[in-house]
Amino acid sequence: MAFVVASLPAQTPSKSTARAIVHPPGKLATVNGAQLWYESEGKGDPIVLISGGPGDAHTVFHPFFSRLAKSNRVIYYDPFGVGRSERAKSPSEYHFSRDVDDLEGLRKALGLGAITLLGHSYGGMVAQAYALKYPESVKRLILIDTFYSGAMWQANNENANREIRNQYPEAWDKLQALRASGVRSSAPAHQELYYGIPLGLFYFYDASKAERLPKDPSNTDVYYAICGEDADFEIGGDIAELDFRPDLRKLKIPVLLLAGRFDRISMPAYAAALEKLIPGAEFVVFEKSGHFPYIEEPDATFGVLQEFLHPSSGPPSR
Repeated sequence: MAFVVASLPAQTPSKSTARAIVHPPGKLATVNGAQLWYESEGKGDPIVLISGGPGDAHTVFHPFFSRLAKSNRVIYYDPFGVGRSERAKSPSEYHFSRDVDDLEGLRKALGLGAITLLGHSYGGMVAQAYALKYPESVKRLILIDTFYSGAMWQANNENANREIRNQYPEAWDKLQALRASGVRSSAPAHQELYYGIPLGLFYFYDASKAERLPKDPSNTDVYYAICGEDADFEIGGDIAELDFRPDLRKLKIPVLLLAGRFDRISMPAYAAALEKLIPGAEFVVFEKSGHFPYIEEPDATFGVLQEFLHPSSGPPSR
């Protein structure tokens, strides 16, 4: 994935939007020797939300997923190094495998049985790895605009950069000049230019809805430690070697795949391929969404989620 959502400085929510977001109660839990922040609302079967990035805080899900709290216990959390969770002394401590095992640690710390997992973007990779490693702990799996391998991530990187080259040639020329001088993605000068490209080009069908995306400061060290120092062009780090395709057929739980038709960093063609790799998976494309269907088409998205979570109960009582 070419961009870290939580790191982008542009298009933050208006003050009126920010005031409207009320967080559920939260606190720190000790997980694998570190303090991780989590929040919980609602009652019923637990559904744990895994944010993207890596580096996006749980706030990317607020206030949208409160809809599910009418029928489920919704659990938000910040991974190690992100948001209100403890940060590492060195970026070398951030690893994909830790994100997977921390999720299991959090489940145990909260005293949960089998859980429903919802992973968005990078969070969907964590969810896939977790479901394959801890199958007895997963009841259902929901993957939104995610990736099944490092190679898929690289293909989406190339698509995103093609969009920049074609739509923002002036920015592309400056990027190429920086890169020719040896500057890579993790350098502040590169980030300032790269993340200055408007969100609407990659993440949204309707660019005006980018302002609805909650904005929290992010530790970009997490992103570049896990994805490689030049991750916006050449995926590396832990992600480069990941490939879930050989094992996805082993999943024996209900799986829901969601994709936005106009997502340019997790293209629908790959989501369609993912459907073929998971026996019995349900695949839904939202026609007026990009990377965040729950922001652009919330009624349709949460209607699909509610039916998947409670197929025989209908909509929750109000």
